[in-house]
Order: sequence, then structure tokens, then C-alpha cells
Amino acid sequence: MAKSANKNKKIEKKVSASGDLFSGLEQKRGASKSPRAGRTVSAADAGYSAKHIEVLEGLEPVRRRPGMYIGGTDEKALHHLFAEVIDNSMDEALAGHATFIDVELDADGFIRVTDNGRGIPVDPHPKFKNKSALEVIMCTLHAGGKFDSKVYDTSGGLHGVGVSVANALSDRMEVEVARSQKLYRMVFERGIPKGKLQDAGKAPNRRGTSVRFHPDPQIFGDKARFIPERVFKMTRSKAYLFGGVEIRWSCAKELVEGTDVPEKASFHFEEGLRDYLAETLKEATLVHPDIFTGTSGKVGQHGGAQWAVGWTADADGFLNSYCNTIPTPDGGTHESGLRTALLRGLKDHAERVGQGKRAAPITSEDIMVGAGCMMSVFIREPEFQGQTKDRLATAEAQKIVEQAIKDPFDHWLAGNPTQANKLLDFVIDRADERVRRRQEKDISRKAATRKLRLPGKLADCTNGQAAGSEIFIVEGDSAGGSAKQARDRASQAVLPLRGKILNVQSATKDKLAGNVQLADLVQALGCGTGSNYRDGDLRYDKVIIMTDADVDGAHIASLLITFFYTQMQELIDRGHLYLAVPPLYRLSHGGKTFYARDDKHKDELLKKEFRANAQVEIGRFKGLGEMMAAQLKETTMDPRKRTLLRVMLADDARKATEKSVERLMGTKAELRFEFIQERAEFANEELLDV
Repeated sequence: MAKSANKNKKIEKKVSASGDLFSGLEQKRGASKSPRAGRTVSAADAGYSAKHIEVLEGLEPVRRRPGMYIGGTDEKALHHLFAEVIDNSMDEALAGHATFIDVELDADGFIRVTDNGRGIPVDPHPKFKNKSALEVIMCTLHAGGKFDSKVYDTSGGLHGVGVSVANALSDRMEVEVARSQKLYRMVFERGIPKGKLQDAGKAPNRRGTSVRFHPDPQIFGDKARFIPERVFKMTRSKAYLFGGVEIRWSCAKELVEGTDVPEKASFHFEEGLRDYLAETLKEATLVHPDIFTGTSGKVGQHGGAQWAVGWTADADGFLNSYCNTIPTPDGGTHESGLRTALLRGLKDHAERVGQGKRAAPITSEDIMVGAGCMMSVFIREPEFQGQTKDRLATAEAQKIVEQAIKDPFDHWLAGNPTQANKLLDFVIDRADERVRRRQEKDISRKAATRKLRLPGKLADCTNGQAAGSEIFIVEGDSAGGSAKQARDRASQAVLPLRGKILNVQSATKDKLAGNVQLADLVQALGCGTGSNYRDGDLRYDKVIIMTDADVDGAHIASLLITFFYTQMQELIDRGHLYLAVPPLYRLSHGGKTFYARDDKHKDELLKKEFRANAQVEIGRFKGLGEMMAAQLKETTMDPRKRTLLRVMLADDARKATEKSVERLMGTKAELRFEFIQERAEFANEELLDV
């Protein structure tokens, strides 16, 4: 007690000397005094100060975070660089200053875009007097002529970052400008000027801008190249969008050998979108023999719009939309305007011909089912979602398109009432079919839930039909949680199972009947087992076993396959059973990410996709539950990207299969031991460690 009291006195002394309990404790822990009014700075605080605040200047932000500007570093992002450059030339054409654009793809990977527009200004910039306007535009974010509506009434470039981003992400860019009968040249490497603007002499018969550049391997990878087919398609689409420009294409011979892409071509489409749609639908049977097409306002100016629509009886519909010649694959307000105008126009026609009641259930969805549509709208300072401009968000665009299309569509329908009535009947049939499908779906789903006590852990899909729907059988609640987040709720169901299921090959009938997990699985599928199996009652088209990419996962998959083989063999015979192939490794370096199925695949990717001395970050997934939902979707569940292994039974190997199942999964342990001894030479230390 005495010792404790003395100790307390010492602490009190220290506290009184410092004048504050906490400052006393800080000093005891090794804190230092701040020069400001005796303020105490801890060692942890000293590790984060003003010197750690980094300011990125010029184009450095683009190179550090390219995904913020072009959406990533993949193939799509690479070609976005070309889109940004050709869009500048298209803006010159739409403004009435250019009549042609040349696109040249060279064997060395360089691409050149040349126009005969006004040419980028080269005089000294008033704000940066020691720099030309060209250098400011190429090396400064948010610099350009698109902010001033006096220079461009409408344009594809809105933020002043397009060509400067392309410059930042190119290991070399060469710019030539012909203005006032003189030629100027400037070269950049990774966004940095290699000298000042050069006067290259007289150019009496030339005007415009030429930009030649090569994507930087440090950003996109050593093997990243422009794909001729993709660049050719992008080039041709620009010509369809504006009949007042000729676009000339040329490509190195070795790049187009074995493809449908020509070495040289010229595009000039007077009727623009109508020419494109007519070419696309030339093999289709049109419901109405004419394509509904038109133009409102002046192309290239605010409020201008072009469209072409054709209805096909034997093909799926599509809608390709553009704003200021920029593709908008995710749609937006202008597409909403088109759908609304077509719906109102067709319903008004139905009222005029006494078919109003029949047409009442029609929705815009019914009109677009078989419609092939092309639409282009021009708006001053449009609002897009994201820098890559995939979706238009300008509210005014919907009104512009509605007003542009409504009256012309009314006149088009009235001009040929017989064909218009045929189109009306076609759309009404689509509406009736949609209503009938919905009713069948509701009845089917209700009937299924009445017949089955669906397992509580089953996350069912909303699709009421077996066709197009699939169920993922996953291992454990953790993996089930990730799968439920990653799935497409409309078509993908998820049923988590707890650990390893019963080995049905060696289990008694009583054990089989009393197993809760297998009972849940049978109830979820709804098709019965053994001689009571009914394929018509199977609630899903695909039954997918999705387990961890390790030995335990393979064991669980084997137990499940054994169950289906012994209890629902017809399900396998009819091609319903699949194995998912989740990755075991994630490899990332320099903006590139790959997923490997196993060690062998990992070694292949390391050799093929990364440099020999690259410090590749290798992550090993412990299981499906450790994967983020987005990763699981991208690698294993998305039908567009995943790999599935179909489980099949060859007719000439059924006896051998039956023998193998009995040997490996049956009640006789000595047969399995014999199997292991026969294959002992294939075992290795790595496998034993697992």
C-alpha cells in the first residue's frame, strides 16, 4: 500500500508540472511539443503531415487514375481514345467547317485522324502567354473550344478533357495543324511536350488538324492494340450520323488479312441513318414495307434530330441512339422521348380507325419488340452519366425528341392506312402475348408454391418459367450470401447447402429419406426423384453446382453429382446439370487483372499476360464466401463471361461409369484404397499438403 501511495504521488507531480492530465500522459508516451503554443504532437500525428498531401498537376491525374476518364484500361477503354480524337473532327464537320475526315491505322499500332476543318489555334494563349493554344489544349484538362457556344453550337466534347486524356495515355502523339497557309507541328510523349510548337513551313493547299498517336503500353499493356474491325465499325458509324461529311478509311494490309475489313474505303451517306437501317434490315421481313425516317431541325445544331425505324416480323428489335454523334449504349432521356412519341402516335391512330379499346393495353415495350431503331439528337451542353457518356441524362432531350417525331409519325401512319393497320395489329398481338405470358407466369409460380414447400434458404428467381432460369447450388451460408448479391434476380436462384451432403451411394434408404439438405434440394427442383422424376416439372433449365475451387469443393461437387446420378439420372441425360468454374487466384498489375482457375492456369497467365520482371500481386481466394459479389458475378455467374462445364453421360460408357461410382462412392472402403494405390505415382507433396 505504501509503495502504491508513493507511486501515485509521483504521477500527481508529473501531472501538476504539465498542467494537464492528458498532456502528461502524452509526454510519458514519447510525444513531442509542437512549436504552436506548446501543443503536443504524437508520433502517430507526425507520420501524417502537410508533406504527405500530394498535388497532381497537368495530366498526371489521368495517368494515375485512367479509369476516372475512360472507364478503365481494357479494350473498350483503349478504343475510347480513338473515339475522343475522331469526335473532335466530327464536331468540326457538324459546325460546317470540315467536309472530310481521314482515318489511318498503321502496322506499328499508330492511328491517325485528319480533317480539313479550321485547325486547332496555334497563337499564344492569353492566359498562358509562353504557351500556344495548341499546347494548352493538348496538355491541360478542361481546356478547349466546347465551352463557348459561339464556337460550337453542339459538340461531342463537353468537358475539355477528351484529346488531352488521349495525349496523356499515349506514349507518343504527333499533332499537325494547317492554318493560314502555314503548317505547324508539335510532338508529345505521355502528355509531355517534346519541345515547343514548330513552324513546318508553307502549306498553301492544306487546312485542318492531323493527330497521330499510339496507346501507352505502360497503361494498356504490351499486347494492347487497336482492333481493325472495331475501329472500322466506329469510323463507318460516324459517316451515317452526318451525311455532310465523307470519311475515308485506310489500314495496313497485314492488319486486315483474314478479316472482312477492307484496306481502303470511303463512306458518304446522303440519307444517313436510313441508309444504315436499310442495310441492317435488308434480310428481314418488314411488317410495314416502308422505313419511318425523318429529320427535325438542322443536323449539328441545338434541337436537331434524325431517326429511322423499321418493324420486323422475324427478328428481335434494337435501338442504337446517339447524342451529338456520341453513342449512348445505355440509352437515356432521348430514347424515352422516342418510345413515348411512337406509343402515343400508334394509340392515336388506333382511335382514328376505331381500334382504341384493342390498343388500350399497348405499352412502349410492345412497340419496341420488333422495332429496329436508329436515332441521333443534337443538344447544346448535354448532361451525360459518367465521362464515357454511355447514358444521356438531359431532361430537355425527351421533349425535343417527342415533339420532333410525333407529327411526322402521325402523317406517316395516315399516308398508308392499310399498312398502318397491319402494323397496329402486329403490335396488339405483341401486347396480347405479353399479357398472356405474365398470366402464365403468375399461374405457374403460384401452382409451384402450392405444390412445394420451398426451402427457407432458397433465394428464388422471379422468372416463372423453367426456360431461361437456373439454380446455383452453393456450399454454405457465406458463399450463399455472396451468390445472392451477385445473381440476376430475374433468372438466377440460389440454394445454400450446409457443408458436405450425404453420400447417397453408400447411405441407407432411411438416411436418404431423413436428410434435410437433400429434401430441400428435391423440393426446390420440384421434379421428383427416381421413377417419379418428371422433367416437365423441373423448375429450372440449368442446375449449376458452384463450390470452392479447392479439394473440399471438389469433394462436395462429387457428392452432389453422385446424388443426381443415382436419384435424377434423366436430369443429366437431358442436359440440365452443370459445374461452375470459379477462380482460385486473382492476378493484378499495372491496371490489368486476370483470374486463374488453378495453379497451371496461374502460371500460364503469368507468362502470357505479364512482363517477366513484373511485381504481380497474386491473391488466393479461400472460398466463394471470400469473393466480393462483383468478382463472383464477373468470373462465375454472369452468362456473358462465365465458363460452365456440362455434366454428361456417354452412352458407350454407362457401365464403366456405374462401376466407377460404386468403386469410389460405395460401401467398400477397400476398393477406394485400391484405387489410391494404383494412382500413388501421380500424387505429389503439394497435393499432400493440401
